[in-house]
Amino acid sequence: MMKYVLVLVLIKLIYFNMNKILMMNILFQNVLIFFMIGFFINFSYVKLNMMDFYSISYLFGLDFFSFWMIILSFWIVILMMLASMKIVKYKKFLFMFVMNLLFMLFFLILTFSVMNLLVFYIMFEASLIPTLILILGWGYQVERIQAGVYMMLYTLFFSLPFLLVMFDLNDCINSLDMVYLNMKKMNLNFMLYMVIMMAFLVKIPMFSLHLWLPKAHVEAPVSGSMILAGVMLKLGGYGIYRLMFMVVNCISYNFIIMIYSLVGASYLSMVCLRQVDMKSLVAYSSVVHMGLVIGGLFSMEYIGVQGAYLMMISHGLCSSGLFCMVNMFYERSFSRSLIINKGLLSYSPPMMMLWFLLCMGNMSAPPSLNLISEIFLLISLVSFMKIFVIMLMVFLFISSCYSLYLYSYICYGKSMGFFSFSSFSVREFMQILMHIIPLNLLILKIDIFY
Repeated sequence: MMKYVLVLVLIKLIYFNMNKILMMNILFQNVLIFFMIGFFINFSYVKLNMMDFYSISYLFGLDFFSFWMIILSFWIVILMMLASMKIVKYKKFLFMFVMNLLFMLFFLILTFSVMNLLVFYIMFEASLIPTLILILGWGYQVERIQAGVYMMLYTLFFSLPFLLVMFDLNDCINSLDMVYLNMKKMNLNFMLYMVIMMAFLVKIPMFSLHLWLPKAHVEAPVSGSMILAGVMLKLGGYGIYRLMFMVVNCISYNFIIMIYSLVGASYLSMVCLRQVDMKSLVAYSSVVHMGLVIGGLFSMEYIGVQGAYLMMISHGLCSSGLFCMVNMFYERSFSRSLIINKGLLSYSPPMMMLWFLLCMGNMSAPPSLNLISEIFLLISLVSFMKIFVIMLMVFLFISSCYSLYLYSYICYGKSMGFFSFSSFSVREFMQILMHIIPLNLLILKIDIFY
C-alpha cells in the first residue's frame, strides 16, 4: 500500500518540472498497477465479518470493498483533472489546485485501506479539508463560504462524539484494530450505537442530515461536485460497513433507521421533481440513492450489502458524469436553470445521446450497473419486510420521473437561441465516455466485484 502513497508524494515533489498530462498518465499507470495486483489477492473468500481481511502490512489491509473504493477514488480524481481545464487555461492557482487534489487522493487511499479505527477516523476527517479548500478557493458565488461552514459543522458536530466513544472502547478492550474488534463483538446500548452510526449517516448523508450536501454541490466547482458525489459520500457507507458488524446487540434497532431512510428517500425524490436548478436536482438525486444504500446496509443480509456496495460504485460514476455534463451546459449558457438550457438536441445530438445514457443510468435502466445493484437492494429489502414493497414502488416510480424530466427538459422544447456556443470538444466527449463505458460495461463482468 505504501508504494501507491509514495507515488503520490513523488508526484508532489517533482510537479514543478512536469505538465498536467504527464501527471495524469502517471496516475493512470498507478490505477492499472493497483488493479492488476488486486487480482492476485484472493478476495473470493472475503466474508461479511471481515475475518478474511487481506493484510498488507501492520496498519494497512484490503478486502473487495476497499479495493474497489480505492480504484474509484483514482478514477474520479483523474477525471476531475480532465474536467477542470478552465483552471488550467486561466491559470487559477493551478499548482495549488493540483496539490489539493493529490492530497485528497492521498487521504482517501489511507482511509479506505487502514485497519486501525483511530487512524481511520483521522483520515476520514482529514479528507474534508481538501474538499473545503476546493469549495472556498474555486467555488462560484459568495455563498460558498456558508456552504463550507455548513459542511464542516454538520460533519464535525456528529463525528466528535464517535471519537469519545472510541477512547472509551480503547479503555475497555485495549485495542482499536478493526479485525480484533470484529472478533471481540461489542455490547453497546442504543444511544452509543446511534452516536457511532450518526458520524457516518451524516456523511452518506441520510434524510434530515442532508442539508449540507445540496449547498456544497451548488457552490462547489465541477471538480468539487465530482469528488463529493463520486467518493466522499461513499466514506459514510464504508464506515457503516466496517462498524455495524462489530455490534451484536443493536441489530434490532436497524429497522428504525431503514424505515426512516426509505421514507426520507421517497420524500426527497418528490423534492427532485420541483427543482429548476440542474445541479440541485442531481445533488438531491444523490441523497435519494444513498437512502436506498442505507436500507441495504442495515438489512445486514449478504445480498443487501453487495447491492449497497455496487450502488456506491455505479452512483459514483453516474452522478459524477451528470455533474460533468451540467458544468458543460453552464460553461456555454452561464446558467444552471432548466428553463434556459432547453432544446439542446438540435445543437449537439451526439452529446445528448451521452446525456440520455447518464440519465438512464440515474434511473437504474439497463444496461447500467445501477440496475443490478437496485435488483439486489430490492430483493434484500422486500425479504426483510414485505411492507417495503409499497414504499419501493413509489420511490422507484418517482425516481424514474425526475430522471426523465431532467433529460427531456434539456433535450426538447424551444431553444433560447444560444447558437453562438462553442461546440463540445474531444476532451469533453472523452471525459463523459470515461464515466459511461465503465458504468455500462461492468455489468457484463459482474463477478469481478465478488
